[in-house]
Amino acid sequence: MHKGIIALDLDGTLLNSQKELSERNLQALQKAHDEGWEIVPTTGRFYNGMPQVIRDLPFVRYAITINGAIAEDVTTGEVIYEAKLPWQQAVDIMKWLDDKDVIYDCYMNSHGWMTASQKEMIDDLVESVHSRKMLHDLRNPVDELKAFLTEGQKDVQKVQFFVRDVSERPQMMEVLEETFEGITVSCGLPQNVEINQTKANKGEALLALADHLGLDRAQTVAFGDGLNDLPMVRDAGIGIAMENGAEETKAAADWIAPSCDEGGVAAGIEKFCLGR
Repeated sequence: MHKGIIALDLDGTLLNSQKELSERNLQALQKAHDEGWEIVPTTGRFYNGMPQVIRDLPFVRYAITINGAIAEDVTTGEVIYEAKLPWQQAVDIMKWLDDKDVIYDCYMNSHGWMTASQKEMIDDLVESVHSRKMLHDLRNPVDELKAFLTEGQKDVQKVQFFVRDVSERPQMMEVLEETFEGITVSCGLPQNVEINQTKANKGEALLALADHLGLDRAQTVAFGDGLNDLPMVRDAGIGIAMENGAEETKAAADWIAPSCDEGGVAAGIEKFCLGR
């Protein structure tokens, strides 16, 4: 019998600033699982791009990935919820980006893809060591990404780009939403912008998973810090934002947890989930 869902963003939320899972957070997750809660990683990454320490957790059965583009049973591969960008629209977005000082990639079939020449620009353009490693390790290079998508004609789970000048990001995000229909634009890393189909958001995916498990909204608790977490923090029965989170996400939350470096997830689980 499920008591409810605890949906957890990873970077800046469950993981500390060193991308580690603290012992306190781990113990809180185990206790919550033992009391009947489903522990659901909820991330902008694709499943195999999640840290191994999260994928190795023995009590994780469900995951919401790629900002809510897919919710699945990771033990069986059953897809519970899915929302994709048409491949033609993804190509049009990339054409729009081609004259900007950015590098871009996409997620398709839960793998990352990137033009090889742009992959060679990662170290020059991206400042975060963590983001550099992620891009180097998790992007499959192709000769030219737009041509690759056009040839394969498979719809895309996410388009992502990194800007050199972060001050240009807000206007670019605004223009993207004005120019392309049916998209949602967010950011979860210092220099990135993430583009998904409108229904590919963590909030809708969380509620779809709850429905699949026979749970109602009141039985969901969501933790997040970034703009891509705002929909699930807003839509969950209890939405919890991290002290280190974006102001917009904190404004939508029911409670502000201590920062990711201060065991904020454990504090929230102890307050709202354990012993209920």
